[in-house]
Amino acid sequence: MTAVPEDPRAERTRARLRQALLEECANGPLDKVSVAALVRRAGIGRATFYVHYADLEALAVDACAEIVREAVDALHAWRGTPDPASPPPALTDFFARLPPHAGLYRELLRPGGAGPLGQVLHRDLGARSRTERALAGAPEPELVASAVAATFAGVLADWLHGLIEATPAEIAGRVWRLLISLHRTPLP
Repeated sequence: MTAVPEDPRAERTRARLRQALLEECANGPLDKVSVAALVRRAGIGRATFYVHYADLEALAVDACAEIVREAVDALHAWRGTPDPASPPPALTDFFARLPPHAGLYRELLRPGGAGPLGQVLHRDLGARSRTERALAGAPEPELVASAVAATFAGVLADWLHGLIEATPAEIAGRVWRLLISLHRTPLP
């Protein structure tokens, strides 16, 4: 069975809505954004908004889902034996790109990694980690994937909320060492 390609018009509409939301949230918190202002900025009708999203939070999670894909890619942007002293440049770049929209991410990713964005991050990172561990024949792919996803989501959230003080480069190095340690932990 082949996947049906998505209508490019629908994707363009969602892209406009995501961009409009990020622009609106640059001026204030998500709970101050109205659907009316958002659709006006996106240049679409209110009814069209509701065809694509149930509410503003659903749009916000979709808009921030790109961070999830970037995080997953950044954490897997290496091959061979990882060097604990040197995180992949993609991971450092990932953390460096977060501050402009940190307010929105904080609304969707609560301390400890909970919240709607935390759920998406945990699911996607866990799936990728589980798949790669299973392909490598590493023990306990389910357990380690869950630990990796929870650790990354929690550290990211706590850093965004100011509970961990570090520059983007410092937090990339710290989280990288933690994740390598999880992967190297001997399991029975």
